[in-house]
Order: sequence, then C-alpha cells, then structure tokens
Amino acid sequence: MPPSPARAEALAAEIDARRDDLAALTSELVRFPTLNPPGDHYRDICEFLRARLERSGFAVELMRAEGAPGDSDAHPRWNLIARREGARPGDCVHFNSHHDVVAVGEGWTRDPFGGEIDAGRVWGRGSCDMKGGLATSIVAAEAFIAANPDHGGAVEISSVADEESGGLAGAAWLAREGWFDPARVQHVIIPEPLHKDRVCLGHRGVWWAEIALGGRIAHGCMPFLGDSAIRHMGAVLAEMEAELFPALAERITAMPVIPEGARASTLNINSLHGGADEQPDDYTGLPVAVVADRARMVIDRRFLPEESLSDVQGEITDLLERVKARRPEFDYTIREMLRVMPSMTAPDAPVVRAVGDAIEAVLGREAVHVASPGTYDQKHIDGIGGVKSCIAYGPGVLDIAHQPDEWIGIDDMVDSAKVMALALDRLTAA
Repeated sequence: MPPSPARAEALAAEIDARRDDLAALTSELVRFPTLNPPGDHYRDICEFLRARLERSGFAVELMRAEGAPGDSDAHPRWNLIARREGARPGDCVHFNSHHDVVAVGEGWTRDPFGGEIDAGRVWGRGSCDMKGGLATSIVAAEAFIAANPDHGGAVEISSVADEESGGLAGAAWLAREGWFDPARVQHVIIPEPLHKDRVCLGHRGVWWAEIALGGRIAHGCMPFLGDSAIRHMGAVLAEMEAELFPALAERITAMPVIPEGARASTLNINSLHGGADEQPDDYTGLPVAVVADRARMVIDRRFLPEESLSDVQGEITDLLERVKARRPEFDYTIREMLRVMPSMTAPDAPVVRAVGDAIEAVLGREAVHVASPGTYDQKHIDGIGGVKSCIAYGPGVLDIAHQPDEWIGIDDMVDSAKVMALALDRLTAA
C-alpha cells in the first residue's frame, strides 16, 4: 500500500533538514579521486564512510577482494558493508553503490575532484555516477532511522569497487562470499543515476569476444606471395554490414529498455587491429613493408531476454563460416572475454512496488518502469547472489555520467532520498 500522507510528511521533513548535509557529503565523496583504472584511494573512501556510518549506529566491515581481478598490493580492491539491525524482525533492505569513477578526460571547466557546490548542483567526476546516489542512500537511511529508531528488519549500505570495469572485485566478489545471500538480504536498491521518477528493473545481456584471424607474411611489394589477414577481416566486416547488422535491428525486446534504440539487439566493434604492432608515439620512421599475418577484432554484443546466449554465439560462428566458405585460406578463432545474462526483476516484486508507490507519494506522478541498455551490479546481486527483489533507482541523469563537467542536482538527491526513506519504511516492516 502507498505510505500514509502523515508518514510521508514526517520522513520528508527529516530529509529536508539534511539537505545541506546531503550536498556536503556528496562533495566530500567527489573529492576522493577513486579513479579506475588503476583503482586509487579505495581504502581512503571506505575509511571515510566507515567513520560516518559508525557514528550513525551501523556496524561496518571493510573487506579486500584479495585475488580478484584487478586486486594488487599497489591497488587493493577495498569494499565496505554497513548494517544496522532493527528492534524487531523484518526484511533487510540493502543499498548498493560503487565508489570507483572513470577517467577524467578532456573538456572540463571545473575541477574534476573539487566537489564544487554551485547553482543547485554538486560538480565533479563521479558526482552523478554514482557518489551522489551513494550519499543519497546514506542520508535517506539516517533520516529513516531518526524518524523510526525502533524500526524492524535491517538496513545495509555498501560501497564497492570496480563497477565501472565489471564489478568482479566488488559486487561479484561480495556475492560469492555470501553477502547477498537471500537469507540475509531480501531487497536491494542500486542508486544508479536513472532519473528520480524511474524504477529500473534490469538490463540486457552482454557477450564480449575476440575474433582473431591468421594470414601469411610476405614482402609488401609482392603481396600475392602472402595472405592478408586484414583483407580477411574486411570480408568479415562486409558480411556483418550486409547480413548481421540488418538482422539485429529487426529484433525488438518487450523489455522497457531506454533509450528506444537500445530495445533492439546491438553489436559494437570495440576495437580492430591488424598487421605489425603499432610503434610508440616518438617513433618517426616508416612502417616495414609486410603483408599482415594477423588481425583481431573485439566485439561487444548486447542481447535481449528473447535471445539465447547459444544463438548469439552461434550467429557469429555461422557468419565466420560463411566467409570461410568463400575464402579458402581463411582461418579464425573466437575467444570469449565476458558473458552476462539479461536480468529482469518482476514488475510486482516487493521492492518495485515499494519504490513505485514512494515515487508517486513524493513526486505526485506514477513511476515509470525502465531497463538499462548497459549492465550494472544487478548482474552479480541477482545472478550470483540470487536476490530477485533488486532494482536500480537513484538521482541523476544517465546522459551526464562519464561526461566533462559531470554534476548532480541537489533537488533531485533530496527527492530521491525521500523516495528511499519511504521505501525503507515499507520494506523493513514486511
């Protein structure tokens, strides 16, 4: 059921009183330059969060994902989970955020790690994706506890590593360690910046693979004595353009993926290289005159719940076999790099209903159900951990993520915090 107006007003007042603190907390988090790669300052931001959350009555654990991809003594992969037990039985609601941010890039007019508060916004790399969401979940939880100190169930907050590079040393590692076991966590909200009036139910699937082609080296002045792997790759590209790309564009999912173009199956050619290795920038000589004896392509295939992974893989193999039939010396290998199955939470799952009703109570309009074109840590929390009542919901506009002069609106964070607090009120009583 939707929250009562009186309950919504009481929680909203608690959030409003923390508006300046919410902006300041976001600013402080942005000032940690937690760049991934290589994985800087993960321990520093976790220690900062530990101090804050312990003051708010949470029991906090810091865990290093030793042995996970990316973890090293120079750049250890630190994760944090904080938990506050309620006074009576009830479900556990977990807010899962990541603390890593992508490279700064060019084009900034503000300090990327200054955490500047100006024009109703907090500016800086990671403000939108997703330190603003992390701060919002913390303030929402603190306000909920202040208004309801004898709440039921439990509230958890996590800040995890490496979501921007697949999450293998963050949410995936925690899930394998049992932290997202449905016996201890029943509902998960991931505060990704997917608009404050939208509930994100899941994401498409991913298959990354490297296609490697061989050839035969020869002198560049006598290419007829060799076999060009680059020409073979050109034939692969031509077959993709003629057959595969048109076929993918015709497949449309019933999943509510945004933007509209992402409701179709897609294939991105992530990288392409052929021939001799590239020389360093300070090399001023000419390349050697040889026929390319190798070429490789990395593909990023995003697939729909209506497609099977075996069909996605078979489609690439079939395409390569068609090319091989026309080119006698053509040979190839396929190396899988990543697979992620589509994830889709049921529209009637408890967390979907709770957040949807809270959006309507706070914003005065019905929540929109969407799905993400790319993946996020739901793939691990659901796929490894097994928590099915899991969504992404948080402040911010996704288009701003990873851009120069990244920002998040303070009003949006306040509204989203009110939604989160109301959802907590409902779910911890379940």
